[in-house]
Amino acid sequence: MLCLSVAPAQVIRAPQALEQAGSAIARLGHRPLIVGGDRSLVAVQSRLKPVLEAQKLKFTQASYGRDCSEASLAALKQAVAVHKADLIIGVGGGKALDAAKLLAYQCGELPVVTIPTSAATCAAWTALSNVYSEDGAFLYDVSLPNCPNLLIVDYDLVQTAPRHTLVAGIGDAIAKWYEASVSSGHSEQTLIIAAVQQARVLRDILFQKSTAALQAPGSEVWREVVDATVLLAGVIGGLGGAQCRTVAAHAVHNGLTHLPIHSSIHGEKVSYGILVQLRLEEMVQGNQLAATARQQLLKFYTEIGLPQTLADLGLENITITQLKQAAEIALNPKSDIHRLPFKVVTEQLMAAMVSTTAPANSNPINPITTNLVNEEVAQ
Repeated sequence: MLCLSVAPAQVIRAPQALEQAGSAIARLGHRPLIVGGDRSLVAVQSRLKPVLEAQKLKFTQASYGRDCSEASLAALKQAVAVHKADLIIGVGGGKALDAAKLLAYQCGELPVVTIPTSAATCAAWTALSNVYSEDGAFLYDVSLPNCPNLLIVDYDLVQTAPRHTLVAGIGDAIAKWYEASVSSGHSEQTLIIAAVQQARVLRDILFQKSTAALQAPGSEVWREVVDATVLLAGVIGGLGGAQCRTVAAHAVHNGLTHLPIHSSIHGEKVSYGILVQLRLEEMVQGNQLAATARQQLLKFYTEIGLPQTLADLGLENITITQLKQAAEIALNPKSDIHRLPFKVVTEQLMAAMVSTTAPANSNPINPITTNLVNEEVAQ
């Protein structure tokens, strides 16, 4: 039996949406625990507190710490028990919202409200949580039985986030097309076809509107791009399920999180991972469409400021040993990189990771050697 969690039960989106959402929150519970990062909790306190007080809700808050980790979740469960919470409200970026969703599930499938403070991911929408180590290394994901009960997109709140968070969200969202088209592009299943085509639509919207949106925060086109990164990106995973979720771009992200020197945020690493995936398709398969797509993306990345190389991610001093470590983690037996229609070995992935900006069809590598990787890193 295939069960899909396509969408939140209710989505409220508007400027000042928080002030309009009190009754919708109150219908879900009377003793909410607000979960977020330290900065996010401070950022929303002055607006969310009066809304909850007006509904006579008994609320308290708890920080998830630095990552959605097993230790963090254990501490949050204690906070749920102490407060006797019957509702979880997640506030913040992707990791905060993942922590809130997974906490609600682990505490007896409590209702959950998600309030994103940026447009950096689609975590506010999805029935999925990623779990990390205390050091920020990706460990595993957890599929949840339901999307959030309520998603509140307050455009005024999202607009307070730094510009680079929306840029990262664009990178994370646009990956849907490059990954879903590879993993599911030949499917004959109706909903998967729909998901793949929605991924194509999402890509086209972001190509057409991202530059204008970033130049005019708060404008109508800016809101459309926020909707694309937070909402439409979530729809694709909801319709297509795991088959339309991730391939090499997210696998590369996961590998990079295990490096002690990584500092970029999720969507930045994923957008770089798209280039790595296309480079693999180009080098290993001789895929001309992948070569063309990579050059198109490089131009788009330049326009909006997405990273194109390891150096752009702050990894200019990465060693061969560290590069190999990231590649091997990305290639672990359970990795989604194996959804690619061809086998990838460590040396191939390493070579792709250091040649994301190479001219189209350059350096046809067969076999790919560690010596080549050494040379390209040195350059």
